[in-house]
Amino acid sequence: MEVFELPELIELNDVGGDFQKYLEEVYEIFKNDFVNDKPVFRGQRLRLKRHPLIDGREYTFYHMTHSGDIESERNPDLRRMERIGWPRPIIDSSDHPTLKVWRNIRRGQGGTKNRILLFHEEENYLVVLDDRGKYILPWTAYLVERNHKKRKLLKEWAHYNDRSR
Repeated sequence: MEVFELPELIELNDVGGDFQKYLEEVYEIFKNDFVNDKPVFRGQRLRLKRHPLIDGREYTFYHMTHSGDIESERNPDLRRMERIGWPRPIIDSSDHPTLKVWRNIRRGQGGTKNRILLFHEEENYLVVLDDRGKYILPWTAYLVERNHKKRKLLKEWAHYNDRSR
């Protein structure tokens, strides 16, 4: 199978452990990949959820670099931050045979969400897009660290592929 190369991790040690400087470097990568230029998912240029701004940065940046179940209490997540250079190439190359791509519907407090999932199984990395009908938003991206979560994703992907045949 064809190898899918991802950019190197951006680590806190790369800036001498200075978290503020690290955050700025991570944000610059995000800004170049999602603000200054937009990724394209299968021919459709993505938009960006900018508001609410959090510390002067777009909401999507916050979701791709912080974790936590309670929106107002999310914390910086170094694993997410290290991989900030990965979502863009995964989105732009979603047809690559290494990637598992499928759609799902999530129901929750905010109503029904039509999501597109892009999973790099070898790296255990998931990118989530939010399909709003007329446009698509990058929503979040993260390292899948629990085996049961990975099994659940792979089962969902297999089920989606069985249905779409």
